[in-house]
Amino acid sequence: MRTRPILTVADLQTSFFTDNGEVQAVDHLYFQLREGQSLGIVGESGSGKSVTCLSVLKLLPMPPARIVGGKVLYHGKLPGLPNAARETVDYPVAAETLETTPPGVDLVTLSEKGMRAIRGDRIAMIFQDPMTSLNPFLRVQTQLTEVLRLHRKMTKADARSRSQEMLKKVGIPDPDKVMETYPHQLSGGMRQRVMIAMALLCDPQLLIADEPTTALDVTIQAQILELIRELRDQFNTAVVMITHDLGVVAGIADHVLVMYAGRVMESAPCDEIFESPQHPYTLALLRSIPTLDSANRRLYAIPGLPPDLTRKPPGCPFAPRCEFAFDRCRAEFPPLRYPSPTHKVACWLEQAPTIEGGR
Repeated sequence: MRTRPILTVADLQTSFFTDNGEVQAVDHLYFQLREGQSLGIVGESGSGKSVTCLSVLKLLPMPPARIVGGKVLYHGKLPGLPNAARETVDYPVAAETLETTPPGVDLVTLSEKGMRAIRGDRIAMIFQDPMTSLNPFLRVQTQLTEVLRLHRKMTKADARSRSQEMLKKVGIPDPDKVMETYPHQLSGGMRQRVMIAMALLCDPQLLIADEPTTALDVTIQAQILELIRELRDQFNTAVVMITHDLGVVAGIADHVLVMYAGRVMESAPCDEIFESPQHPYTLALLRSIPTLDSANRRLYAIPGLPPDLTRKPPGCPFAPRCEFAFDRCRAEFPPLRYPSPTHKVACWLEQAPTIEGGR
């Protein structure tokens, strides 16, 4: 049975206006997420991953940031799609053709009061660094119960009981003790679990996780990812996972967006990304993953640096670093090509790039 769409992002454009000029951090982005679906957004630092999700929740400092175009439809629908393939993630259509249908709402134009009612309730976010996201001066109990008293109007006793229950669900063995602690008294893994518990207190329909396993050891990383998978399956929660680690994506995502310089380079189901990458940038990211048989070989690194977003190159932004680039790549940004009904790539190459001799 096909689930309903939770979030539709259409032609999203977010820029930062600085003394050095306009930084186009997110440039004409499209995707849609349905109930229970998990989307991985991958790319190097500065590719626009985090800015995309902060734009969705309108958490960017404005100014210097500004959403200059597009729509972010919460429960919005896309009318007149030509085929089911376009209902996966990526939509090459104009934002003006989209409509919000009750109870849909465009978050871009929603008031701050309206956003506060949605943030932390229907849409929740796990931030990259819990040490800077949790208030260091408040006990865990205060920070958890505050969410429930704000969004669910619970009594203090009911909010405490619900908070204890959620701490148990995220694998914290002694919730009563943890409730009385301050964030600095907890380990990195425990702080991240508290952040996840806080995000899930109100049973959100959409959970956004921004690099939730950064700076954690591999054992804790695996536990956190397994926890997010279990919660997704148990509550049918849609998940957006932002990461630079393709290994994390392989373990949790149904569908993957590969971003570079604010643009989507490739969009496909997770297995297709790993088995048949169509964009040279995706291939380069995959080649950068260490493997057991690469112990005696130099680890592959993508040559060059990401472009200055105040002066983007006129064609494909990856062209200056791409070993497959030719003149047209440097002159004109490519349209979407469809290697399969659910696989989309922005590249002038007519065939998938390959590397002689494997990796």
